Amino acid sequence: MVENGEKVLRLRKKKICRFCEAGEIYIDYKDEKKLGKFLTEQGKIIPRRVSGNCAMHQRQLTRAIKRARHLALLPFVAEAVK
Repeated sequence: MVENGEKVLRLRKKKICRFCEAGEIYIDYKDEKKLGKFLTEQGKIIPRRVSGNCAMHQRQLTRAIKRARHLALLPFVAEAVK
């Protein structure tokens, strides 16, 4: 990758918020499948820098996941693997 001592810079593709792209205004807490895509196997919320969401939709997503957890639609933690 390095020729004649020169470093090659790679440009990253900018992540686009999937909610802005789809034109969604409100993230529904009852949509378990959509919210589950933003959780890790342990049940943690995936951060904004990884998911590529904008700040507004990340806040709405976090609020929706927390509401779904309180209503027992989503687990707080994943089941232990034995």
